[in-house]
Amino acid sequence: MSDIAAHLLRIEIGEDPAERLDKALAALVPEEAALSRSRLARLIAEGAVTRDGVAITDQKAKVAPGEVYMIAVEPPRAVETLAQDIPLTVLWEDEDLIVIDKPAGMVVHPAPGSEDGTLVNALLHHFGGRLSGIGGEARPGIVHRIDKETSGLLVVAKSDRAHHGLAAQFEKHTVHRHYTALVQGVPSAADPRLRGIRGVNFEQGGILKITSQLARHPTDRQRQAVLFTGGRHAVTRARTVEAFGGVAALMDCWLETGRTHQIRVHMAHVGHGLVGDPTYGGKRKLSVRAVGAAAAEAVANFPRQALHATTLGFTHPVTGEELSFTSPLPEDFEALLATLRAGPQIT
Repeated sequence: MSDIAAHLLRIEIGEDPAERLDKALAALVPEEAALSRSRLARLIAEGAVTRDGVAITDQKAKVAPGEVYMIAVEPPRAVETLAQDIPLTVLWEDEDLIVIDKPAGMVVHPAPGSEDGTLVNALLHHFGGRLSGIGGEARPGIVHRIDKETSGLLVVAKSDRAHHGLAAQFEKHTVHRHYTALVQGVPSAADPRLRGIRGVNFEQGGILKITSQLARHPTDRQRQAVLFTGGRHAVTRARTVEAFGGVAALMDCWLETGRTHQIRVHMAHVGHGLVGDPTYGGKRKLSVRAVGAAAAEAVANFPRQALHATTLGFTHPVTGEELSFTSPLPEDFEALLATLRAGPQIT
């Protein structure tokens, strides 16, 4: 423990406790303390849990009814990430969480090569020191991410209790996430090529379902690869909303799982890569005859993957309220669609 003054929690073991210290304490600490079992295990290992003034450092230590344990919990530590005054579009905020409409071009979390200018930098400034502890640090709780060049909705935890609750919902796949994508070609249940691809089937209503495993590409660490053994289970569903000249389609895609690049790599796997995707989209050019010269040029020059996180729904992890948010398409995406809708210009 550091020299920072710690708050002391007094926990008295009741009847029929769990056998292990960490499990017994996790069952008894007040909810507002927001101490997960993993954090309790760290506190035990650090000597922050005492009985009769003696530190108990074995998380598997047996406990007995009537024993009293003191847990020294440090105030949240300030993180070293720089707080930056970057404008944010906030759709919801309370003491536990915030919902952001992220612009394309913004990285979610600092990383080598993107140490600042990220969503986390912006949130630290926005919160202005009003953050509860996430894992013992005063930092935003990132429970899911969207790629730098993908725009749209993100929920971020501001407290440990919200972080644990949101993470559990993502793990159970109960969070509702729909993405709008513009893809090359028009997926169709009548396409025998598509039906012959491993991992593809169609559900009622012509809904395309893609099921595979995903893992890092064996030779390119920046890419994900579709596998059918190993890796992590991934399921994407999609339906065609609008077709353009038979050569492009606006898709509603939704996630059963949430893996890195999942929609991008799955749509590329079935031969319908996202327009503008430099990693998976391929170099296919749209037919000028099918969509017109202006639209073909606009698609060829679109500078990012045409993917937007449009809707986000979840249960508030503290209040239990059902929340749902919708984000309109950004201007660049709308402009691209308008050009496609104009179609070939007859002269």
